[in-house]
Amino acid sequence: MSICLGALALLGAAPAARATELRILTEENPPISFSEQGKAAGLGVDLVDDIQRRLKSHQAVQVLPWARAYAMLQQEPNIALFATMRTAEREAQFKWVGPIATVKTSFYARRGDGVHLANLAEAKAAGVILVPREYYSHQVLNHLGFVNLQAVSRPDIMVRMLMAGRRGLMVGDNLTIAALLQNVGAKAGDAEPVYTFMESQYYIAFSRQSADALVQQWQASLDEMKRDGRFAAIYAKWLPGETPPGLRPNAPAEPGAAGK
Repeated sequence: MSICLGALALLGAAPAARATELRILTEENPPISFSEQGKAAGLGVDLVDDIQRRLKSHQAVQVLPWARAYAMLQQEPNIALFATMRTAEREAQFKWVGPIATVKTSFYARRGDGVHLANLAEAKAAGVILVPREYYSHQVLNHLGFVNLQAVSRPDIMVRMLMAGRRGLMVGDNLTIAALLQNVGAKAGDAEPVYTFMESQYYIAFSRQSADALVQQWQASLDEMKRDGRFAAIYAKWLPGETPPGLRPNAPAEPGAAGK
């Protein structure tokens, strides 16, 4: 009862917390977010739209290249960016609303190439690894001392390079790999995970200058979505067969945990 009353109190404070307009950003990362006929679509977009509906807000979601959107999140006030992986390296940089999806991050190779990795040490010695620039995976692997990374501007470029045989490994995740492959003309199973090094969760990240009341309102609305079944319905629409994350946020992801 006290939780519901607290959520209602936060919702009632919405107009004051929206005194400064929020700018909501995302990237091309299907099925979480993507452009469709000039508008943003995807799982994350549906979630954000429903949160705004509950808060009586109507800010449009902008689709930008990830590196640009991430720089804006770090440097400008009143920015919300999704889907942003919550990692230990990023924990203190932003304010967090979520979780909105659970993700397994792996090194991927072309199916049939015979690539096998047993641990991170083998990955460090495996040749050049493709990774999207300024993604959580890029940051985490840099932090772990990887010097064999080739950062590219977009995930689709990375996938094209892997499938063309220009590199033997790339970094991807279980939620977006099928759509990425299909978008470059490959089949969903043409790339396979050869070592999973991280299990973590996507969040909506807010710039540090964002008002605490606004972030709390968004979290309260997301929690209500999870209680009333709307969150599960959106998740099933975009990620059928996957289990949606619950109410309790997990701790920031620790790299290598999934590979132990």
